[in-house]
Amino acid sequence: MKKFQFLSLIAFVSVFVISCSNENDTHTGKTPVTLKITDAPAFYDAIYLNIDEIEIRTTTGKEDIDVDGLPFDILQYRFGKDTVIAAEDVPSGTIQEIRLKLHNEGNQVVIDGISYPLTTPSGQSSGIKIKVQEELIPNVAYTLLLDFDAAKSIHQTGNGKYMLKPVIRAVPVVVSGTIRGTIIPAESLSHIYAIDGLDTIGTQANSVGDFYIPGVPQGNYKILIEPSAGDYNPKVIENVEVTKGSVQNLGIIDLQ
Repeated sequence: MKKFQFLSLIAFVSVFVISCSNENDTHTGKTPVTLKITDAPAFYDAIYLNIDEIEIRTTTGKEDIDVDGLPFDILQYRFGKDTVIAAEDVPSGTIQEIRLKLHNEGNQVVIDGISYPLTTPSGQSSGIKIKVQEELIPNVAYTLLLDFDAAKSIHQTGNGKYMLKPVIRAVPVVVSGTIRGTIIPAESLSHIYAIDGLDTIGTQANSVGDFYIPGVPQGNYKILIEPSAGDYNPKVIENVEVTKGSVQNLGIIDLQ
């Protein structure tokens, strides 16, 4: 009887240790993460970003990822196009913050064929902070899309120089959808907003009137179209349903 009790105790302890080990494994380990970047339209010829390093912080640690690529024109990645800027195994757990660090040189905006250097004080030192709360499961690949809002990110200073204050939204690819369409006339230079309660996601139509809003959380949206040029009336489209992984095409939207 004593031998049986002793063996039972060993079995119980073994099961307990294995159970604890398995539980801990869900909070440790590595997760393969791919970071992509895309852009919302802006009326510039080109915007060159020269990314030096990306830091990803999770609840269990952090990973510094060197980016060895050359400066690239972010305006080439619009309307559903994106480019991979980093892919690395990072500590599993909840993402708390992503920091994008830029080189001191190589960041430029091109306007009417003339290149101007972009100064990025915050991006060159501690990095551009991107807040995101997403759970990374060990050994389960994860893709995060960084939506760069070019129109809101570049500011002209009083002395004619240009400053880069990046406005970037982190979009988990697997839980979002897309809204697209075409505004006519394109000369209205319209801004488009997807509104759900107090949450608003915006973009602007390009030179031919096309617009594309990626990373829209699943839900029911009111679409507000506000022309910025010409004598055109704003327009509202109600009850636009967005589901994850799908594209909601609003077609041609004619402004009066």
